[in-house]
Amino acid sequence: MSTPGSTPVGPVTVAVVTWNSADVLPGLVASLPVGAGDVPYRLVVVDNDSSDDTVAVAQRLCPDATVVQTGRNAGYAAGVNAAVAATPDAPAVLVLNPDVRLEPGCLPTLVAALDRPGTGIAVPRLVDGDGELIHSMRRRPTLLRAFADAFIGATVAGRWPATGELVTDPAPYADDATPDWAEGSTQLVSRACLDACGPWDESYFLYSEETEFHLRAGRRGFGVRYVADACAVHLEGDSSTSPRLWALLTANRLRLFSRSSSRPRTALYWVALVLRESSRAARGDATARAAVRVLVRPELLRAPRGPAWLDLATPNPVLRPGAVRAEAARP
Repeated sequence: MSTPGSTPVGPVTVAVVTWNSADVLPGLVASLPVGAGDVPYRLVVVDNDSSDDTVAVAQRLCPDATVVQTGRNAGYAAGVNAAVAATPDAPAVLVLNPDVRLEPGCLPTLVAALDRPGTGIAVPRLVDGDGELIHSMRRRPTLLRAFADAFIGATVAGRWPATGELVTDPAPYADDATPDWAEGSTQLVSRACLDACGPWDESYFLYSEETEFHLRAGRRGFGVRYVADACAVHLEGDSSTSPRLWALLTANRLRLFSRSSSRPRTALYWVALVLRESSRAARGDATARAAVRVLVRPELLRAPRGPAWLDLATPNPVLRPGAVRAEAARP
C-alpha cells in the first residue's frame, strides 16, 4: 500500500481544466517543457464545453495530448476527476489552471518535495504577471478568522495565525512551509494521496473544492507542502471582480464550513460573512452586493451549484474568456 511521500516514477499527468481558454492555453503549453525539466509528463486537457476553439488549440499545439471533452460545463473538480480517471497509472498529477506559466524547474522541485514525510500535495511559490508574490497559503477556516476578516480585513488579519485564513505575512513565503491548504491553480498531488482520499468533491462546481480536498488529505496523513524553490506565474481570474463568481465563492465558503460544523456555529459563520460583505457593499462594491444577495436567499445556499446557479444568483454576467477559476482574496 502506498504511503505519504512517494517520489513519482514515470510520466506525471499534467491536468489542465479549460473553459473558453483558447487565449491563455498557448502560454501554458509553451511553459511546460522548461517547467517540467527532466520529468516526463503526459498532458491531459479536460474541456468543459468551451464555446471558443480551445479544443482545436489544444489539439494543434499538443497533438500527443489526451483531450477529454465533458460535453457540459461540469466544474473544476469534475475536470480534475476526469483527468485522474484518464491516466489511472500516473504516479502523480500536476493540476494547473490554463492561465498558469511554469517557471524553469518547477515540476522537478515539486516532485522532490513529495518525498518529504507526510506530504501528499506540493505547491509552488506563485507570482502574478508583474512578478509580485501571490499570497497563496491558507489556514483552515474558523469563526475567529471569519470575524477578524469581517472587522479588520483579510490582509491585516492574515498577519497572525490565530486571526487570518489568508497568510499575508511575507516571511513564511521565503522558506518551505506546511499550510492547511493552498490556492489551487498549481498543485502536484501524489498517487498515494489520490488513492487514499478518493475523488474531488464536485458539489462545489467552482471554489472551495481544493480547500475541501486539501483538508481531507491532511486528515489522512497527506499534508500540503509549500515549496519556496518552485515557482509559477498565475495570471489569475475574475473571482474578485466578477459579481457572480464572488457570490459563488462566498456561498461555497459557507457550504464548506457547514459540512464540518454544527448549525449554531454555521449560523455564526454566516453572520460573519454577511457582516464582511455588507460593509463592502455599503461602499459600493458590486461583488459584495452580489454576495449579500446570495447569503440572504436560503434557496440559493441550498441549491446545487453549476451554470444554472450562477444565472439565478447574478444574471447577465460579463466574464473574461479563459477565467476558469481563481482563489483571489480581497483586503
